[in-house]
Amino acid sequence: MSEQDQRPSAEAEAPNDQRNQEDAAAPKKSPLKNPRVRIILLLILAAVVVLGGLWFARYQTRGKYLQSTNDAYIQADAVIVSSRISGYVEQVLVAENQQVKAGQPLLRIDARDYRAQAQQAQAQIDVAAANAQGVRAQINEQGAAIDQARAQLAAAQSTLAFARSEVARYTPLAASGAETRERLAQLRDQARQAAAQVATARAGLEAAERRVGTLRTQITQAQSQGRAAQAQLAAANVNAGSSILRASSDGRIGDRTVQPGQLVQPGVRLMSIVPNQLYIEANFKETQLGLMRVGQPVIVHVDALDGVEIHGRVESFSPGTGAQFSLLPPQNATGNFTKIVQRVPVRIAVDVGPETRKLLLPGMSVEVEVDTISAKGAREAIEREQKAHNEARGK
Repeated sequence: MSEQDQRPSAEAEAPNDQRNQEDAAAPKKSPLKNPRVRIILLLILAAVVVLGGLWFARYQTRGKYLQSTNDAYIQADAVIVSSRISGYVEQVLVAENQQVKAGQPLLRIDARDYRAQAQQAQAQIDVAAANAQGVRAQINEQGAAIDQARAQLAAAQSTLAFARSEVARYTPLAASGAETRERLAQLRDQARQAAAQVATARAGLEAAERRVGTLRTQITQAQSQGRAAQAQLAAANVNAGSSILRASSDGRIGDRTVQPGQLVQPGVRLMSIVPNQLYIEANFKETQLGLMRVGQPVIVHVDALDGVEIHGRVESFSPGTGAQFSLLPPQNATGNFTKIVQRVPVRIAVDVGPETRKLLLPGMSVEVEVDTISAKGAREAIEREQKAHNEARGK
């Protein structure tokens, strides 16, 4: 390209560079001076103020009375099924996860040993009754012996009376010489023999009468043995009846470990019954319990049922924090101390429909929200009460 062609191009670019330098030197116009921008910012600010005011108003009137936690789980008071007798399992009548009704048989234990014990106890009762009946027959026989002893005593007393009358009659005759002294001595000896016979007959009568008392004691002993055998029979019947284990409540079978032919011992866990009645145990912080009261409404959200809202109510509070009932309760008097907010278990009753109940299982995680607005003003009332109490104590 020639120098003539380059010279006009340079002359054309010179004015453009000059205009660019003038534009750069001029001050930039602020966007806030734009009326449209200013209106938009004012609208945004107004919306933020309004929304913040609405949030604050809702929090003051409602929000601060809602206490929530996700440290909550579905619970059920499961019943442990165990045997009260030992023996071999004859038959298991339920399957794992099966629904059962109260009173339904669960398993059967071989009860032949206990039925034999019952029969043995019944035999002992019969023996005791037979012994008592035999002693009663002896008492009847002893009545005849008593009558005989009384007759013998009467005869001996009559003989003694006659002998004494003879001694009395012959004593003056022997003194006058009308009768010999040998005869009088003979009569006196007969009187002494008659007195001895009277004593013997009286002793025999007393022995016969005392024999009746002894026999009656034997009847009492036989009756006591019979009652002991009846108690053994009752215990054997209870054990025989306990060979069939029945469900104590409606629910579902879980954790079944027993099998047919297994030797079970008293108190050993065989299976569990999870009842149909469920509840929620929510562990609230101690700082959340100030306005919480029994009966307040609760909203429950189950993790397994997204979007489903379940209603409930506060049923009861634990008598202590969870740490107090742990296996190793804290001992804050030893070593260093770090304050930790404690949690208190709160029991919540839930109201669910049949289909919802089928999906709820113990151990599931839930989120609960308690509406404590019904206790509004309770904190101030407590403060006034305590202040009055302190003043009264101070006087």
